[in-house]
Amino acid sequence: MSDFRNLGVPEQIIKALEKNGITIPTPVQEEVLPRILSGSNTGFQSETGTGKTLCYLIPAFIRSKKGSITTLVIAPTHELGSQIRQTAASLATDSELPVTAALCIGGAPLKRQIESLKKKPDILVGGPSRIIELIRIKKFSTRSIELVVLDEVDRLLSPEMRDTVAELLSLIPESAQFVSCSATLTEKHTNILNSLIPANSDVERIEMPAGNVLAGNITHWVFHSERRDKIDSLRRFLVAEKPAKTLVFTAVLGQVENITSQLQHRGIDCAALHAKLDKKDRKTAIDRFRSGKTAVLVTSDLAARGLDIPGITHVVQMDVQENTDFFIHRAGRTARAGKSGINAIFGDEFELRSLARLEKKLGIVIYPKALYGGKVVTPEQDIPEQDS
Repeated sequence: MSDFRNLGVPEQIIKALEKNGITIPTPVQEEVLPRILSGSNTGFQSETGTGKTLCYLIPAFIRSKKGSITTLVIAPTHELGSQIRQTAASLATDSELPVTAALCIGGAPLKRQIESLKKKPDILVGGPSRIIELIRIKKFSTRSIELVVLDEVDRLLSPEMRDTVAELLSLIPESAQFVSCSATLTEKHTNILNSLIPANSDVERIEMPAGNVLAGNITHWVFHSERRDKIDSLRRFLVAEKPAKTLVFTAVLGQVENITSQLQHRGIDCAALHAKLDKKDRKTAIDRFRSGKTAVLVTSDLAARGLDIPGITHVVQMDVQENTDFFIHRAGRTARAGKSGINAIFGDEFELRSLARLEKKLGIVIYPKALYGGKVVTPEQDIPEQDS
């Protein structure tokens, strides 16, 4: 296994990583960093929590030239953009390098963002629509851009955002290097990206094995529960496990508030996160969950995209989506930084058949569990037979 020095990472950045307990590169960093540092257009797929952000921030720091924006990071959500900027700020502080990053994303005051650009940051993190707006009003120029990153590229290339991203990419210099990443980067995404970028060289797609994280420190449990009983099953599960930090996923937007209100009614402290919340309420929910003031956060898949919160002990999936992308995005929120975690799934009979197919695709083991006597138990082994 390589260390960061062998990968060409400068000493100041290595010391900054060590301050945060990062001494050995993750497999994706070991594979991807040399390619990005060499200037290759690179698209890589790797599970959530494997160090993707540092794969492009380290090269961005190395490329920085005081007085001009050399790196543009395009992010689909405010939460992801904020996290990227915060990671860059922490890396700058710990490395004592004079690298700065500005965040320009929709839903925040434009005037304040224009002021931040006047300070000539090295890295600009933003949403595609807001960046285009800044270009149109001549407050930002792409002329100095050397590195373009598309984080959560599968979301950026979705039908809702693709045209906006295409317009932005058409304004990037041909000489720029392009990097894209996501937990679910398909060949289709790479082909679309290659058709949009102005570069002479296509993006090389690197796929890290999907089963590594899911089959490692995450224990997968499945509970049989009919649809009408799922919220009560969730309540009983939370009472039994008493988890420190639980992220609950539902595919149905309207169910986020329903689940949250029913849990609160039964005395469980929890918060809701979904796309229809205003910015202030979203921030409050995330901050309370991050700090541990709220132990349970109920969210939709879309609202949780790019959400990076350390210390999540349990993930709960209130439905079974027969799609490996959804499963990876959800389960990968726990068991980060070498810690262990529980991924609990509640499904009815039909969903359990879908889950069995998913289990085979991902090459993992999902253990059947039940709730009995206020505990999580193994069916048939731990539940006594009833007298006939």
